Amino acid sequence: MNLRQRPVPTRVYGDGYPHPPPQPPQQQPAPPQRPRPPPPPTIQIPTFNIIPIHDVTIDHPSHRYPEIRAVASALRSCGDLRKPRFHIWKDDFDLLDWLGLFFGFQLDNVRNQREHLVLHLANAQMRLNPPPQNAAVLDFDLLRKFRKKLLSNYTSWCAYLGEPSSVRRSSRRNTDELRRELLYVSLYLLIWGESANVRFMPECICYIFHNMAYELNLILEDHIDINTGSSFEPYISGENSFLNNVIKPIYNTIKAEVGNSRNGTKPHSAWRNYDDLNEYFWGRRCFRSLNWPLDLSSPFFSSEDKVGNKAQRIGKTGFVEQRTFWNVFRSFDRLWVMLVLFLQAMIIVAWERKKYPWQALESRDVQVKLLTVFITWAALRLLQSVLDAGTQYSLVSRETKWLGVRMVLKTIVAMAWIVLFSVFYARIWSQKDHDLRWSDEAYQRVFVFLEVASVFVLPEVLALVLFFIPWLRNLIEDANLPVLYLCTWWFHTRIFVGRGAREGVISNLKYSIFWILVLVSKFCFSYFLQIRPLVTPTHALLNLKGKYKWHEFFNSTNRVAVVLLWLPVIVIYFMDVQIWYSIFSSVVGGTIGLFSHLGEIRNTEQLRLRFQFFASAMQFNLMPKRETPLNRPVLNMVSKVRDAMQRLKLRYGLGQPYRTIEYSRIEATTFALIWNEIIITMREEDLISDRELELLELSPNCWDIRVVRWPCVLLSNELLLALTEAQEMAHAPCRWLWLTICKSEYRRCAVIEAYDSIKYLLIHVILKYGTVEHSIVTNFFEEIDHYIVSEKLTEAYNMTVLPQMHAKFVTLAELLLKPEKDMNATVNALQALYEITLRDFRKVKESNGQLHHDEESNAPAAAPRGSSAELLFENAVEFPDAEDIFFNRQLRRLHTILTSRDSMQDVPSNQEARQRIAFFSNSLFMNMPHAPHVEKMMAFSVLTPYYDEEVMYGSVMLQTPNEDGVSTLFYLQSIYQDEWTNFMERMRRNGLEHDKDIFTRKARDVRLWASYRGQTLSRTVRGMMYYYRALNMLAFLDTATENDIRAGSQKLASYGSMLRDGDFDGGATLNVPPPAAHKKYLNRVTCQMYGIHKMKGDPRAEEILYSMKNNEALRVAYVDEVHLGRNEVEYYSVLVKYDQQKKREEEIFRIKLPGPLKLGEGKPENQNHAIIFTRGDALQTIDMNQDSYFEEALKMRNLLQEFQKHYGSRKPTILGVRENIFTGSVSSLAWFMSAQEMSFVTLGQRVLANPLRVRMHYGHPDVFDRFWFLTRGGVSKASRVINISEDIFAGFNCTLRRGNVTHHEYIQVGKGRDVGLNQISMFEAKVSSGNGEQVLSRDVYRLGHRLDFFRMLSVFYSTVGFYFNTLMMVVAVYTFLWGRLYLALSGVEFNAMHIADQSVDSSAFIAILNQQFIVQLGLFTALPMIVENSLEYGFLSAVWNFLKMQLQLASFFYTFSMGTRCHYFGRTILHGGAKYRATGRGFVVVHKKFAENYRLYARSHFIKAIELGVILVVYASHSPLSKDMFVYIALTISSWFLVASWIMSPFLFNPSGFDWLKTVYDFDDFINWIWYDSVVSTKADQSWEVWWYEEQDHLRTTGLWGKLLEIILDLRFFFFQFGIVYQLKIAGGNTSITVYFVSWVYLLATAGVYIVVSYARDKYAAKQHMYYRLIQLLVIFIIVLVIVLLLKLSRFEMIDILTSLLAIIPTGWGIILIAQVLRPFLQTTLAWDTVVSLARLYDLMFGLIVMVPVALLSWIPGFQSMQTRMLFNEGFSRGLQISQLLTGRNSNIDRD
Repeated sequence: MNLRQRPVPTRVYGDGYPHPPPQPPQQQPAPPQRPRPPPPPTIQIPTFNIIPIHDVTIDHPSHRYPEIRAVASALRSCGDLRKPRFHIWKDDFDLLDWLGLFFGFQLDNVRNQREHLVLHLANAQMRLNPPPQNAAVLDFDLLRKFRKKLLSNYTSWCAYLGEPSSVRRSSRRNTDELRRELLYVSLYLLIWGESANVRFMPECICYIFHNMAYELNLILEDHIDINTGSSFEPYISGENSFLNNVIKPIYNTIKAEVGNSRNGTKPHSAWRNYDDLNEYFWGRRCFRSLNWPLDLSSPFFSSEDKVGNKAQRIGKTGFVEQRTFWNVFRSFDRLWVMLVLFLQAMIIVAWERKKYPWQALESRDVQVKLLTVFITWAALRLLQSVLDAGTQYSLVSRETKWLGVRMVLKTIVAMAWIVLFSVFYARIWSQKDHDLRWSDEAYQRVFVFLEVASVFVLPEVLALVLFFIPWLRNLIEDANLPVLYLCTWWFHTRIFVGRGAREGVISNLKYSIFWILVLVSKFCFSYFLQIRPLVTPTHALLNLKGKYKWHEFFNSTNRVAVVLLWLPVIVIYFMDVQIWYSIFSSVVGGTIGLFSHLGEIRNTEQLRLRFQFFASAMQFNLMPKRETPLNRPVLNMVSKVRDAMQRLKLRYGLGQPYRTIEYSRIEATTFALIWNEIIITMREEDLISDRELELLELSPNCWDIRVVRWPCVLLSNELLLALTEAQEMAHAPCRWLWLTICKSEYRRCAVIEAYDSIKYLLIHVILKYGTVEHSIVTNFFEEIDHYIVSEKLTEAYNMTVLPQMHAKFVTLAELLLKPEKDMNATVNALQALYEITLRDFRKVKESNGQLHHDEESNAPAAAPRGSSAELLFENAVEFPDAEDIFFNRQLRRLHTILTSRDSMQDVPSNQEARQRIAFFSNSLFMNMPHAPHVEKMMAFSVLTPYYDEEVMYGSVMLQTPNEDGVSTLFYLQSIYQDEWTNFMERMRRNGLEHDKDIFTRKARDVRLWASYRGQTLSRTVRGMMYYYRALNMLAFLDTATENDIRAGSQKLASYGSMLRDGDFDGGATLNVPPPAAHKKYLNRVTCQMYGIHKMKGDPRAEEILYSMKNNEALRVAYVDEVHLGRNEVEYYSVLVKYDQQKKREEEIFRIKLPGPLKLGEGKPENQNHAIIFTRGDALQTIDMNQDSYFEEALKMRNLLQEFQKHYGSRKPTILGVRENIFTGSVSSLAWFMSAQEMSFVTLGQRVLANPLRVRMHYGHPDVFDRFWFLTRGGVSKASRVINISEDIFAGFNCTLRRGNVTHHEYIQVGKGRDVGLNQISMFEAKVSSGNGEQVLSRDVYRLGHRLDFFRMLSVFYSTVGFYFNTLMMVVAVYTFLWGRLYLALSGVEFNAMHIADQSVDSSAFIAILNQQFIVQLGLFTALPMIVENSLEYGFLSAVWNFLKMQLQLASFFYTFSMGTRCHYFGRTILHGGAKYRATGRGFVVVHKKFAENYRLYARSHFIKAIELGVILVVYASHSPLSKDMFVYIALTISSWFLVASWIMSPFLFNPSGFDWLKTVYDFDDFINWIWYDSVVSTKADQSWEVWWYEEQDHLRTTGLWGKLLEIILDLRFFFFQFGIVYQLKIAGGNTSITVYFVSWVYLLATAGVYIVVSYARDKYAAKQHMYYRLIQLLVIFIIVLVIVLLLKLSRFEMIDILTSLLAIIPTGWGIILIAQVLRPFLQTTLAWDTVVSLARLYDLMFGLIVMVPVALLSWIPGFQSMQTRMLFNEGFSRGLQISQLLTGRNSNIDRD
């Protein structure tokens, strides 16, 4: 069939609904013949999603739930409702059909929201506690509560605008009120479900609902339309009328604005984004302008494309995003005011040069000077008001004229305050100078100044008071009273969000103490180690007299030198709060983690100590409490204390809770069932082998074993230790021996299990019943049991004989384990045991004949035997069936217990398996809510956006080798060698005979195995479907009887089916009705391109279908494009599933869209179109590089209970979840990235959530309160460019709308990260650019102004502040080095070195040395990583890992990443250019060519590093300090490290980066790329010129201020020329400005020579070669002649040539950079070709400079091997053969 067509509708609908496009019916197979009576007529049923709610008479398991029937019945209560005109009403229609017909909603929208509403209300009614008396009737209170939550944003919106709500409420609880509540809820959901991109505009939806609900009320009240005289009809009705008449006009407006943005390159201030259009509905003017039905002539719908007169178009609303660095000050002005005022105060105090500040403060002069901070404060207010006016002036219109008035008034008032403070301050000093002392009149003027200042700070005092009473602040902000609006009008604009966002008193106290400690530490450090040490050298420099070495424009004063001395210190002062924040957050985060009991179980040994408590801990946390009338889950103080005591007992083993499981078979079997399923899933994932599975499993009780059968890995060596103790205490009383053994629970269990197993094996399995031997053995064990009970075992038996008996039992077990049983050997073993028992074991000897006579007398008569001892056991042995897998499994376990001699601490050997088991085990002892029954848990969905990434790796892709002969599969086999071995073991058990046939017989299995090791959709789907599997198991355990649980355990333990099928599908073995999990969980993958993939026959479509086929709870949503001809295209949101009965893909819903999906950023809009198909109270957003684990899925219902708890003053709206980075073992880079990311997603998020209360949504896998967010704009924002980091804006939106974000670490979700340097750099570039855009956003501005001071600090330093301070760190390096260069070239440094007071000189430079350790931010950013690793893996392990990381040059990587963040963050704020950068998420084993690295890092790293390197070289050659090597190194070592990191990192972390041959080839490729002539179709990776132009794209879109600032920054290169020309010998010490002007002659002459040679080459080189050579000769002759003349006639020396090159090369580069900014003016002139030609030469020169150290290191023997070892060290530790990998000498498949 045509994939563009829709299947035939399977149900006949009323004529009132639009029919979908018809298609030919599919050929159906003939039904099978059946005997009489004849089958009933076939009824076609529409394909349903979860439950067939369209017809409750259908026999479906879900209809057995009375709650579902109750909701369905309530929806069908149409009763006396007026039926819509012109539509055929059918008896089975319900309220949603009624609304759909009246208001013109789409049929599939109605069907979708019907299921949505029924499922939610049914699930909610199931959770009611106490349950309703009649579950078959919808609870009214439940419905009203849901309506209030769903419409809470609408209610707030109405109250904010002072508009009466359209929701009519009544206290009555009759059927009409219930129906009205249902109609309101249904109407909102129908509006939301069809709103498409308008869902990003929540208040716009409120406006639509407001008007449609008003029309609904008129219909319900039988209102008569005065215009027609008949019953009222909605203004909008008919087929698809809602979409066409309401949504589409708004959508077209959004689309037009996006079109005006020129793909996001136009300034944000020039077009309206989603937020602007939504915030239009924050004012009452929307009612006047838009009306209802929508007035399409309203200016709201106008755009520049349609309306020529721009004045008619409504511009920006609420906020204008301007691209300037001043946004950092505007958004967080309170922070900068604090820093500036404290800096001023510290300088004033330190200027007195006292040892301690309080000594200086004793001076009255100092006290009065400190009053100048008020003048500065007023000046900063003026700056803020000017910036507000300068950036937000376009908001002023006729409707918002008071905004303009406020801007002007605030500027005037700020200026008045400056004048007022200045006048009163001057009067103080004039009075003091007049009186020559601090007289009473002077004091009086000080008091007057303070009185004026008190008025100035009065608003701050009021804010401080309200800070300590947060509930009052919230009350005032929530109160929509005009008088309060007038009171606050001066301070900020009234907006809908950001009101009432203050936290409770306790939360205030916690984060206030945190920040007070941070700020006190920062200011103490700044004063004593930054500010005060600079005062003395500043005085010295100001008093220093000396001659400058160049022309000085400031009359030989040293003020410029003082400024440059202070500048890096000031920069550090403004950014080092970030360092102190990092230190304190590490300490606080580590402390919280410690008290949260993180990392208490880290390895197998610690696992052994706690495992005996697991059953009780698992029962306590994962199993719901048995609810009885006396035990209701009421969270009161008593229950909390009881829970805390129980957790304490479990955590520390108090009261030996593990002993209870021996008496509770249900608890023990439940524990075994869950634990074994966890181990089985790890075997399915090939993390463990079959042998390890047997060692880790908890075997079910069998063979009459009386104790818990702990995993063999815990019982290892215990039996041998018990034997040793028995030998040593052979003569001790039996009770003593037993008490000694019982000191270890595992030893006790090992002894009992071994004894019971041997007893059962001999009596019930090996020996024939009724034989003499059977009687002998039976009586023998009865005798032993008698002595054990009477505690006389050591008196009756010789314990020293036990090792001999143990050896014989081992021999017997080994004989029974052999495939071919040896009867003679078995008989001999039994006879040997008999002899030892008879002769040595008993202390009281009996003769052989006597014993034999006694046993024969007790033997049954039917089993006569001979009397010869030699024939004993010969005919009494029978072997079990060789295919009896259960027996063999138990026997192997017995053999393991008997023979294990080590502690098995390396089981499992796989590092990921060990980490997961340790984390899960540890989490059971952490605090978490109790789990409810599955039926009573909150329902949730998972939403995974997918575009066109890999679904599953293809066979060709896996086997195709790269240029080094290395295939992806071979790489994976090397990295995951143990997992490949386990996989092959599983395949052999599945029927694979020869390993070489793996691709012919098991191709899909190989592809899946490889895909599960990458970052593919298949891996994500598998992980997310563990939720479904876990819920099925938990639902089974919730309702199962003891027999059911035992049967389920036996099914999991039976290996017959596993060995036959080769699939450990533990969840499938449990007979659980599908609705148990279906109602609670669904996985939605929003495959935006799935329809196109199907149409093109893309393999990814088949792979997605395969995933649906194998996962019944998986649904795929995609956008379908239906081409109607004449360039008309219709777009649909489609949901499909795989029908397991029909064996084909089935379409469930098809909802028409108003147009193309993508208007803004693609990912959030992809999520948005599919969110209507999600279900449940919660929504977990998952990215395509994530994974989940079965053991973690078991805790999901615990996590969802967090929504019911209060954290602070509010319940959570986002549950933050911990991430486990699973890509850390791929390479050292991946390890560095995962370590950095791990500390961010654990310790960092932990502190942000508590105590700072500012955790946002930084990405996935957070869990959202679904209904809270769907009414507030969704789970992300989608405006073009500004919301490129779409995830975090959900957190911003949540905080501003009074949500609450928490963080929980007892559950984790896997996450992959980029593993190659280029991938990592592109990711860092994306995130940094996103943070640059955040600086411009309204969300950050409002957070900075609406939150209290300390939460504002938390927001800044945890979001954009981190990137801004990283930029400031690099700026500090620049200012430090340029300042040093100024001091060296000007001669100030030389003069300072020769002043008389050498102590002054020392302090002058020690002050700078104090800053060096701060410049190295890496140590402090690594501190959270060290603390978190110490917490989770132990301090020694953390230190060792940190040292290993340093040996693998992690500092190079982190410093390089700092440069990436700095470059893209700064460039985005200045020029824009933020865009999504696809990283590929692949495996990096390919060598990246030099040209590729140069293209990626030239502008961000290489050229900046070369600039700094040149400064360091020039400084070393001209600074007197460089003569002292130690001083020079101390001053510049961090800067040299920065230079080395930025140049060498791309090659240090590049596979084969220092291979000599590859370096040679890379050089040739680079030269070819540089000189390649570009044509129209040439790409950047082919031609330098194309790349060069692309690198200037950001300059084409930047504004005037961006270009001006770029030119100002480029002027720094001219300083080189100015400073160096005066150092030339030819200058002769002349400091006249003429020297500098003359140097330009040299520059112009050099440029002229280049132009002449270039012209000659272009004109003569090809055909008149002799002319070209003559011109070259002439140019060389002239140059030599000029040099000779200069040598003879001036002081010129040959060294001046090199020195002058250092002067003109930077100047030339500066000219090129300025020319790029002025490109629009220069491109049409002849000079532009020269600019391009010179730029090419410069890039060639830069490339050669970078290439030199690479070539040198490549030439050094052995360095390549060292680099390979460093890069792939983690791979080596897991069996990676790098030497073979990089040469491709090994087979890609056969590793044997």
